[in-house]
Amino acid sequence: MIERFYLKDYLSFKEVDLELSSGLVVFTGPSGSGKSILVNSILSSLGASSCEAALCESSVTWDINLNDIGIESDEINVFKQTKKEKTRYFVNNQSVSKKSMNELASGYLRHLSLKDYSDFENENLLAILDERLDTKKTKLREIQARYKSCFVEHKEAKSALQKIEDEEKRIVELKEFVSFEIQKIEDINPQVSEDEDLLLIKKELSKKEKVLQSISQANKIFESEHHAIAALDALDINSSFFSDALNELRATLDSAQEKFSALDEIDVEEVLNRIEELSALKRRYGTIEDALMYKEKKKLELAKYENIEIEKKDLEQKYIFLDKELRLLAQEMTELRTKELQFFTVDLNKYLKELYLREAQVSIEEMPYSEFGKDMVEINLNNVALQKISTGEFNRLRLAVLALKSEFMKQNGGVLMLDEIDANLSGEESMSVAKVLRQLSKYFQIFVVSHQPQLTSMGDQHFLIYKKGEVSFTKELDFEEKIDEIARIISGEKISDEAKVFAKELLEAAKCVS
Repeated sequence: MIERFYLKDYLSFKEVDLELSSGLVVFTGPSGSGKSILVNSILSSLGASSCEAALCESSVTWDINLNDIGIESDEINVFKQTKKEKTRYFVNNQSVSKKSMNELASGYLRHLSLKDYSDFENENLLAILDERLDTKKTKLREIQARYKSCFVEHKEAKSALQKIEDEEKRIVELKEFVSFEIQKIEDINPQVSEDEDLLLIKKELSKKEKVLQSISQANKIFESEHHAIAALDALDINSSFFSDALNELRATLDSAQEKFSALDEIDVEEVLNRIEELSALKRRYGTIEDALMYKEKKKLELAKYENIEIEKKDLEQKYIFLDKELRLLAQEMTELRTKELQFFTVDLNKYLKELYLREAQVSIEEMPYSEFGKDMVEINLNNVALQKISTGEFNRLRLAVLALKSEFMKQNGGVLMLDEIDANLSGEESMSVAKVLRQLSKYFQIFVVSHQPQLTSMGDQHFLIYKKGEVSFTKELDFEEKIDEIARIISGEKISDEAKVFAKELLEAAKCVS
């Protein structure tokens, strides 16, 4: 529920501070006093509307998961909108977007003054029907669980089968393409690290002539070897160190001579062409390893295409089995729902009768299979489609559906905002709306703007909106003040004794309404 609402500097309001209760909260007051402005500012504080208030703030007791937007949840979460140079939105003093705030509040806040068809969406109507069946200890929930599991498998099998059938239409083209891709790599037949080896050979070839020339010049040192040894002997110096060094040098030069001479057999053009082929592969695939992996992947694809008929046959058998199972489970749900529909219709029409509305016709039509089955619940009012009934009739029908839903609610349903839902209704019609709202207020905190004494008398909390000069004020009324306000609604500014007596009777009668 909204536990507290604070408003500062918005049109005719300078400051409003409301401590709010659960149940039915009624706002009344003379025309132009600011009732709709106040309702709009409450909606704005929760991101559901916009206003130019300096500050509007709602403290709520909703169990909201704020972790998704990086905000720590408190026992009381505070939503607020501020306006200076620009409008900003906050949850627990942390800045959020209006969209994020609205999404957080939308699970708990509904503005019923709009012609919103969400309560008549198939999913919502089926939920009411199924909840009724669940309380009667039917096997619906068990069937639903099996159906939903089967539906997921059926959908996956259908998608896989469709993919195979699409592939089949272009299987020849796909096989040709994959074979071509494989052949391109196999024609080159790259080896791991071959490119590095070839680049090394290319480097050696580029310096071959220069190196061989240097070796040739270096070999001249050995022509004077015996002179050096003789000089060392004359000096009585052991020449073995010199002989060892020259032997090592001779071995090194001979090895290099042999290595570079071996390059004579290599065709430089072939090396360069091979390097270019491998470079082309690397440009396309990244590395030689990646090219080889791609080839193996395409070989697997080719094997898959060649085995597609076997895979298709297996999938078709699985799909046929799942399709049959899905239809049987959906039919079981339809039969249970169809039996319950007659009781659903009777109870709905009881509420409609209380609301002075014509009877509704409710039927189950077949629709394409969804995760909820194949049932589409249709509601018409006296054989008139919902889109063609008046706004007043639409709102009362919606209240009847909500009342029907509330009979099986296990937790608080959040906040309902209604702006003059009883406008243009007779006294009896207004009282019927009030009684339904009183029942709904067991499960919802309801804010309603009213100009009718019947609905006003049912309020658990009553705020008067009034003006002094150009400034609007709010005041929570006690029992005696409620009598005066309801009497004003009945007789106008000049309150008659008869109006006060009737107002008191309405309030006393409201205490007896469960």
